[in-house]
Amino acid sequence: MSVKVRIPAQLRQVTGGEGLVECRPGTVSAIIAELEEKHSGISERLLENGELRRFINIYIDGDDIRFADGLATEAADGAELSIVPAVAGG
Repeated sequence: MSVKVRIPAQLRQVTGGEGLVECRPGTVSAIIAELEEKHSGISERLLENGELRRFINIYIDGDDIRFADGLATEAADGAELSIVPAVAGG
């Protein structure tokens, strides 16, 4: 039983190069806490003052958690959680 967490290239230095990390099912907040246990320093890159950073997007099976319950959104067994930093350009 696990949730597959896709780690973007920009954060892989924190995960030792891992692009996919498996975590227990639960809320996004609990998954971030588990990621922090496994890879110290990742939560500070995702959260600011306990909230998701403005330029970080998280999707569960393609659905943006900002349009669900935010960090309280549940990721069920077998779900795929994707961390996607916003990209800007001009």
